[in-house]
Amino acid sequence: MTTLRLRHARRDDLDALLALYAQLNPDDVPAPREGLAAILDTILASAHFAVVVGTSDERVVATCYLNVIPNLTRGGAPYAAIENVVVESALRGAGLGRQVVRFALDEAWRRGCYKVLLQTGSRDPRVHRFYEACGFSASDKTGFVARAPRVNHRAPPLAAA
Repeated sequence: MTTLRLRHARRDDLDALLALYAQLNPDDVPAPREGLAAILDTILASAHFAVVVGTSDERVVATCYLNVIPNLTRGGAPYAAIENVVVESALRGAGLGRQVVRFALDEAWRRGCYKVLLQTGSRDPRVHRFYEACGFSASDKTGFVARAPRVNHRAPPLAAA
């Protein structure tokens, strides 16, 4: 297994992240870079979000997004969601995805989360086995997704809190 250097994303990682996301969702229409830079700035400024990156030879080759959600149940313990897990296509199968997911899980536990949720749109049993090997269970909860009724899924700019 190749060992990555794991860390939180920085603003100068934007282009590398966008290249990985293009592999994750190749049919996405690219949004203006300036808007995406502003979104990344919002993510980086929040204590509730973390974009985890794994680098090899100073190049971002794997990532996932951790969203820590404040909660009024479970004694006030937050929970988290992991999204946008992607590894450079030429490097898949080498354990890099497991490393970035493990880093995100460890961060969630460090932040006091009582559970971490993850959804995948993949029907590929290998992808499901990967997430199970990372510690996720497909039998604990039932996931549902509602999609915006509009065709254009670009969100309006985030308002400052």
